[in-house]
Amino acid sequence: MQTSQKHQTRVNIHRLCRQPVKDDDQFCLPHIQILENNACSDIGSQGPSVSYQAYNDQIFTLESSTAAASFVAYDSPSAISVSSSRSPFSPQGSQSWMSDPHHSPDNTHGSPFSGSSVVDDSNGLKHKLRELEVSLLGPESDIIDSCNCCFTSGAHQAASMAGLNHEQLVDMIPRLDLKEVLIACGKALYDNDKSRVAGLMHVLEKMVSVSGEPLQRLGAYVLEGLRARLESSGSNIYKALKCQEPTSSELMSYMHILFRICPYWKFAYTSANAVIKEVMEYEQRIHIIDFQIAQGTQWMYLIAALSKRPGGPPFIRVTGIDDSQSNHARGGGLSIVGQKLSEFAKSYNVPFEFHDTSVSTSEIQVQNLNICPGEALAVNFPYVLHHMPDESVTISNHRDRLLRLVKSLSPKVVTLVEQESNTNTSPFFSRYIETLEYYTAMFESIDVACPRDDKQRISAEQHCVARDIVNMIACEGQERVERHELLGKWRSRFMMAGFSPYPLSSLVTSAVRDMLKEYNNNYRVVEREGSLYLGWINRAMATSSAWR
Repeated sequence: MQTSQKHQTRVNIHRLCRQPVKDDDQFCLPHIQILENNACSDIGSQGPSVSYQAYNDQIFTLESSTAAASFVAYDSPSAISVSSSRSPFSPQGSQSWMSDPHHSPDNTHGSPFSGSSVVDDSNGLKHKLRELEVSLLGPESDIIDSCNCCFTSGAHQAASMAGLNHEQLVDMIPRLDLKEVLIACGKALYDNDKSRVAGLMHVLEKMVSVSGEPLQRLGAYVLEGLRARLESSGSNIYKALKCQEPTSSELMSYMHILFRICPYWKFAYTSANAVIKEVMEYEQRIHIIDFQIAQGTQWMYLIAALSKRPGGPPFIRVTGIDDSQSNHARGGGLSIVGQKLSEFAKSYNVPFEFHDTSVSTSEIQVQNLNICPGEALAVNFPYVLHHMPDESVTISNHRDRLLRLVKSLSPKVVTLVEQESNTNTSPFFSRYIETLEYYTAMFESIDVACPRDDKQRISAEQHCVARDIVNMIACEGQERVERHELLGKWRSRFMMAGFSPYPLSSLVTSAVRDMLKEYNNNYRVVEREGSLYLGWINRAMATSSAWR
């Protein structure tokens, strides 16, 4: 691949993945000391300078990657029927869209893999690959066209590579497009062509790097996922990644890095808090059930905001559900979160109670939630429902069962924030292509914020992002816990459970736009059908919606 072809459009957006929030974040709590140091710097002229240091008494937010789940892969008709056919982000003015001449405006996600990551102008190489394909496979050689995705150009060349032997591929490495090799390797694995997979993996080893360009870094972790799947070692994710489990303080530090340079968790906190504050304007007793409480930082923001209410703050009670990764990061149970929140509320003179359920999300029953009469109830689902097993797993269908349980509590509002991606019931190759597209945007977002040789950035990607990628590629059944759905499918689930949409107001949109001023100005927030989409140019990455 030529240097000019390797040049990649810098994009600034983060998935979920897993982003912590520090309890002294300046955007909402200006009176608390802000700590900065040298881990990452120079986001650029369009974003803030970010740096970090190790310190004690931290509170961040982590999203669990270890929630119990069990799935079987199959195509869901309901997922197709309710999913949007268009991204809310317009293609006009988008370099990532326009750089892919094969892109279809009907693409569900909007941001093509080839457009957001690789400038493809290798017509000579395409012709050579096609000649080799015809000579080796014949004129009717198989071309990848079964995947409803926007990687037409890359997929065609990937199909061409299917006919090349190992020596030919190695000789062509300087001219190969990494994107195309990744697609070809995934297709070979999907076809169970282990000999071809082995050859393509050998080629990938020479093309990827954890300190390279965004696609090279993504490719390094995709390669680990492919290896783990080929060797049926998906259950040994840490072993497959060849990295040691980080200590609690290390994990907290890595999550903090990703939080500071990416807006995902702030998008979740800001939008949900704005809705809850609006709905609870005249309530004197508020009960919040948080199904992904992590470090509890979101509620510090809300406590601070409600402390300024005319006539005095309301009584607030928070019920938290824990997860193993957050537990590890904080170095203990939810009592740590309860103590932090209680002390914080006391400093704002806000009456406060904390309740620890000590039950996993999939096992929650009404009696675990400490419901009291006379309290206005809000329920929060931040990047957590996609870990719940659904009807493709078991007749228990915990995903929909939980929604019905919450509806039975008659909440005043339910807030939902999820990644806008479709990896739940998709067959392997479709899921693989979706993973490549989604995480290309994520790695590009990190790239604009941190130097490529930054060791803390490398560790953060390895421990907080790569394992999600490996999980989606290597695992099936109960082991695959990363199961995202598009907002259209979530809308269908909520309505089947008896909920109706609560349209987000202009105040919520304004709060999110104000928050995004801290980040690269290529981020977009778009309101559509009462929900908010967070995206980069034309790729929708996360959605926020409310229900009642």
